[in-house]
Amino acid sequence: MSFEQIVFYIFATILVFAASMVVTVRNPVRAAMFLILAFFTTAALWMMLEAEFLAITLILVYVGAVMVLFIFVIMMLDIDIAVLREGFAKFLPLGILVAVLMLAMMLMVVGGEHFGLELFSAPERHGADYSNTRELGMELYTTYLYAFELAAVILLVAIVAAIALTLRHNPTTKFQQVPEQVAVRRNDRLKVIEMEAEARK
Repeated sequence: MSFEQIVFYIFATILVFAASMVVTVRNPVRAAMFLILAFFTTAALWMMLEAEFLAITLILVYVGAVMVLFIFVIMMLDIDIAVLREGFAKFLPLGILVAVLMLAMMLMVVGGEHFGLELFSAPERHGADYSNTRELGMELYTTYLYAFELAAVILLVAIVAAIALTLRHNPTTKFQQVPEQVAVRRNDRLKVIEMEAEARK
């Protein structure tokens, strides 16, 4: 067994352990931390596949942004862990059945008889000057240019739709009129009333 295979099995074992802990641990914060560990080990596996752009993107986007947001929301919410534990034993058989079915489907689709080295040769190693980012950019903007542009248009439409749904004006909703608030003077809001002094009884 080569050194590369040893490193692969180490990271793969950590990844499987972290993924299993994400769905079995009862504390949401610990589940999020194990998910971060799973992301790091996945990035390491992608680095071994010479896909450094995907590995760095996974770390920056998911670990650096998405998971920080998840942990922030989890810490802000008052989650009752006792309520989360209710019904675990009730739905455990159904969960095991779904897990077994998913594992069987994954083995049928990505099993060794479909993607083994007997059917496909191992990819050749690239030189030290190879850039996965440059190759990915060339593929996106040459071979898959129209599909990439179509995906960009769909995302743009989704962003515009989300903004349009958010900015719908409801007649019952009150809005601040900032120019009017800035233009307010003292005489518009304050009225001085002169009253005669009265003797205290």
